[in-house]
Amino acid sequence: MMKSRLCVCLAVAGCFGAGFLEMTPMNAKEPAPKPPVAKKIPTVHKIHGYEEVDPYAWLRDDSRESKKVLKHLHAENAYADGVTASQVKFQEKLYGEMLARIKEDDTQVPGKRGEYYYYYRTEAGKQYPIRCRKRAEASAAEEVTLDENQLAEGREFFSLGDYSVSLDGNLLAYTTDVLGYRQYQLHVKDLRTGKTVENIAERVTSVTWAADNLTLFYVQENPTTKRSEELFRHVLGSEKHESLYAEKDELYAIEVARTRSDAFICLVIQSRTTSEVRYLSATEPGSDLKLFLPRKEGHEYYFDHSGADFFVRTNDLGKTFRLVRVPVADPRPENWKEVIPMRPDVMLEEVDCFANHFVAVERQRGVPKFTVHDLATGGVRPVTFPEPVYLAHPVQNYEFDTHLYRFSYQSLLTPNSVYDYDVHASTRELKKQQPVLGGYDPNLYASERVEATAADGVRVPVSLVYRKDLVRDGSRPMLLEAYGSYGFPYDVDFSSERLSLLDRGVICAMAHIRGGGDMGKDWHDQGKMLQKKNTFTDFIACAEFLVGEKYTSRERLAITGGSAGGLLMGAVTNMRPDLFHLVVSYVPFVDVMNTMLDESLPLTVGEYLEWGNPHEKKAYDYMRSYSPYENIERKAYPAMLVRTSLHDSQVGYWEPAKYVARLREMKTDKNLLIFKTKLDPGGHGGASGRYDRLKDTAFDYAFILGQFGIKE
Repeated sequence: MMKSRLCVCLAVAGCFGAGFLEMTPMNAKEPAPKPPVAKKIPTVHKIHGYEEVDPYAWLRDDSRESKKVLKHLHAENAYADGVTASQVKFQEKLYGEMLARIKEDDTQVPGKRGEYYYYYRTEAGKQYPIRCRKRAEASAAEEVTLDENQLAEGREFFSLGDYSVSLDGNLLAYTTDVLGYRQYQLHVKDLRTGKTVENIAERVTSVTWAADNLTLFYVQENPTTKRSEELFRHVLGSEKHESLYAEKDELYAIEVARTRSDAFICLVIQSRTTSEVRYLSATEPGSDLKLFLPRKEGHEYYFDHSGADFFVRTNDLGKTFRLVRVPVADPRPENWKEVIPMRPDVMLEEVDCFANHFVAVERQRGVPKFTVHDLATGGVRPVTFPEPVYLAHPVQNYEFDTHLYRFSYQSLLTPNSVYDYDVHASTRELKKQQPVLGGYDPNLYASERVEATAADGVRVPVSLVYRKDLVRDGSRPMLLEAYGSYGFPYDVDFSSERLSLLDRGVICAMAHIRGGGDMGKDWHDQGKMLQKKNTFTDFIACAEFLVGEKYTSRERLAITGGSAGGLLMGAVTNMRPDLFHLVVSYVPFVDVMNTMLDESLPLTVGEYLEWGNPHEKKAYDYMRSYSPYENIERKAYPAMLVRTSLHDSQVGYWEPAKYVARLREMKTDKNLLIFKTKLDPGGHGGASGRYDRLKDTAFDYAFILGQFGIKE
């Protein structure tokens, strides 16, 4: 899948406990010390006959080493720490209670791949997983394939990207990033000897093995734009890295993978609206790539393999996709035979092929669904779930010839649970439910899904979770979150950290607004390009509905979003600053115009199909009308917490830095505005270690709760 300005935000939600009505809001006035004031150095941009003056353009430094920029970011961090110094003990308390719910020594459910069962485990006090395997025999000893803690030793940041074991189980190809810039290096480890060949290639975004257990296929990204653009073939032990394919069109990115059947190496080439697949036999890794079907603007197709057929998921007859099968020997479209028709109300998101069956992963009315199709009999069996609103997705399905289908299931009330579903018997076995230490009782909480009415009459779903002692009188604080871009569904999930909010009385709400994929492809299309403002007005409608129904009040409403969800935060705050008490933005995409006009930046060109191309006047005018940075006005704004990372490759640190600087200049209120930048290595999702991430969450929770007068 193409990268995007996507952030997996903190899932924060909850409900007030006893004593809430006696609490009074924290004074939101700016305390001493005074916030930093960024100098103004006007830079003039001329485009489409307009003259735009940007006083804070100097805050952008692509090298991340400007002394004056770093001085300003350090000053912002010092200010943020200064004005929250009184919350340090509260932060420590929150960190302690959240940590106490986590089983620090834990083991993933093992997944079978060849002769081994693979899994990872964690150890108390260690930031990262330890990846292991065992042979199938009960007496088999554990083998550590990769200890991420050792690889991360002495580093502020570590991220494991690809983890690909050769078919014979002897070699491990893996990629690592130690900065947070998502620039991964490729290594190969001999699992028989423990010897590692370092730095086989740089800037690797995907990798897979051929069936000969010697040939690696990997994709490399452009060093400037970070677009995944070139496929290489490398035989281990040789000096040759052969370029097999280079994508010249900047709207497209590429990814390489092997089918579950281990029969084919597939190169998927895709923009945000169009795809193309090339492939070769995994048993003939030296052969040339074959083109499955030439790209055609607006046509997306993806295929999997079983037996003598390819199974093709295609949107040729409609946005929600249908499934066809076609002989491998002659896959021309005239030989396509429909297996699952296009249904306007059901999105066919994925198809998992196995030796004797396939599973259709679908979404209807925002809810995931699985349907098992028997290849021999044509029988169809749905997999049912106990709750009306939940998150379910396939996991660890490595084996091709199997009767078991493994999936993860969770909801706002049910911790993540891993099941093996027997496709023959239509039964399931719970392999593990993630433990929540300290006596979590789901009966203390309730969840529901309601619908708000958007400005154009569209019904927008909102998911809620809270303690059952909720009284809808408008007195409860609420944290409302959303994303609303790229067609990504905003799925509900379980969070043990969230309990620290729930038990203090915060209601948590998730708005499934247009621009996301919650309700299908049309839902996405109605919130992108020249209809992007539907995303913002949907969110405002959800907030007004929740206030009107007395779940909360304007004085008790906090909102949060990250990356493209941070754009959402900036846009709705400019539009309706009176509606929100607090805004929390993570790595926010708020300098839309300057970023989308700069084709040298990572992601920009490929995202013209999501936001529009501002080099065209019509798109420029529309985007300029909502871009958060340009639309800050001299008026009162809510209290705000803004977070970013210096080394984020997806949203440059300067976007929130400029945004905060302009807010400080323009806002007329005395509400608290703090800006924290992770200056040490860190990525789009912030810190990489599990304890470090928890500390960041504790800081944010303390700030959010403090804004509602909750101090312990």
